[in-house]
Amino acid sequence: MALQETIDQTVTGLGYELVEIERTGGGLLRVTIDMPYVAGAEQFINAEDCEKVTRQLQFVLEVEGAEYARLEVSSPGIDRPLRSEKDFERFAGELIDITLKAPIGVVASAGSAVSANRKKFRGTLERAEPQGGVPAWQIVWSDEPAVKPGQKVSKKRVPAPLQALGFTLDEVHQARLAPVVDFKGRKPKTGSAAAVQADE
Repeated sequence: MALQETIDQTVTGLGYELVEIERTGGGLLRVTIDMPYVAGAEQFINAEDCEKVTRQLQFVLEVEGAEYARLEVSSPGIDRPLRSEKDFERFAGELIDITLKAPIGVVASAGSAVSANRKKFRGTLERAEPQGGVPAWQIVWSDEPAVKPGQKVSKKRVPAPLQALGFTLDEVHQARLAPVVDFKGRKPKTGSAAAVQADE
């Protein structure tokens, strides 16, 4: 059985969702897990969840004879990758960073245009009209500079117009939740980066 399939079956069998598997230099096998999506519920991965998955994976990978030096099981953190249609559905309305496979430049609103060689965007993820039967998304942003703490903003200032860029998942090279930290006590929607490491 392929390593990806073995890890996926083990993680889902324990009631979690497999987000990502990564092999790095030095024999590190990094497995990122999350709670399955339940609409309206905020669930987070904690250290106990990571320990539970680590123990089970160590056993399964030993039985399968998988080669690795260290195993790390962690939560997706505040910059969780978005890979599937299900991930985009789950995080619609959130601030995300996307990198397109090819540069795109289009007039997004009157008097403003996206640079023709731009591939990276940060904005709010929204559902868009399907393109030829294929589910589509859009990212909406404003190029208005952020207001610094304590900075006074004139009531007469005209806000920068909103811009929107439509895309399909096939056009996306990489998408992640934007790592925004709020120190004012508002609870973030994504889990904190708990991580457990284990040596084989």
